[in-house]
Amino acid sequence: MSEPGYLRIGELARRTGASPELLRAWERRYGLLRPTRSQGGFRLYTAADEERIRRMKEYLARGVAAAEAARLAVGAEPPEPDAEPATPAVLTAETTAAAPPPLQTATRELTGALDRFDEEQAHAVLDRLLAAYRIETILRDLLVPYLHDLGERWARGEVSIAQEHFASNLLRGRLLGLARGWGQGHGPTAVLACLPSEQHDLGLIAFGITLYRRGWRIIYLGPDTPIATIRQAAESIAPDLVVLAGTVPEPFADHSDAIADLARHTTLALGGAGATEELATRTGARLLEQDPVSAAQSMDSAMPRPQHTSAPLGPA
Repeated sequence: MSEPGYLRIGELARRTGASPELLRAWERRYGLLRPTRSQGGFRLYTAADEERIRRMKEYLARGVAAAEAARLAVGAEPPEPDAEPATPAVLTAETTAAAPPPLQTATRELTGALDRFDEEQAHAVLDRLLAAYRIETILRDLLVPYLHDLGERWARGEVSIAQEHFASNLLRGRLLGLARGWGQGHGPTAVLACLPSEQHDLGLIAFGITLYRRGWRIIYLGPDTPIATIRQAAESIAPDLVVLAGTVPEPFADHSDAIADLARHTTLALGGAGATEELATRTGARLLEQDPVSAAQSMDSAMPRPQHTSAPLGPA
């Protein structure tokens, strides 16, 4: 039984209409819940937790992106009646480009296959796309929007954590297959890493693939990378660019001094929904404000170098 004034997760789920699985995920990913422990070690929740969940659901119902909805719910800001959906920064799965009808059809097919845990069909859809479109087109107009929609459906409780993990892991495997050899480029060098505690790296991988396709050498450090490790790699490699990615603002804030120190020694860019213009200005870094593909293309165009070499990874 719950202690007086506290709720067990089952009761909290019943009161709010959010499944225990989703509540645990919101707690882990966004810090939305702040449980205490009973003497027996059970997690106990308060009326304040219940209120944050209700505010989170209100924002989601108005079309606010999940990470922003959680931030507003924690900040106790009431939703505006005419609130517009938030626009995430680069390296989230968001893009404003409208996909042509064949890609829209493929997106529906891919969504259905991944929701059904149909690995064979999902790979068949991806194989067909890779034979017909440039990789940049697939990333920008299909996979990036799909991942954004997947995250929003997960946040609304419309897909399970199992479905989200299955889809993300399958797509991550395919993207890393396309990235094979990206450490052998002959152009500028980029070191890519997710901030400590950040596990979501699909946008960062898409960014790296796009740079590689334009001749860059990619050193990929991956999810949950300590800042000290990134600094050591930058000192050893002397890259032309370092990119740090994060989907929530807390890791950026927690490591802002180290980020600023890193920016004093290398060209540094910040991406993801957790990165802000204020943080970039304060730390001396550049904020990547477009979708991953467009941001990589812009970065490449802005980088002076004598020769441009492309890696033949797909149809022209």
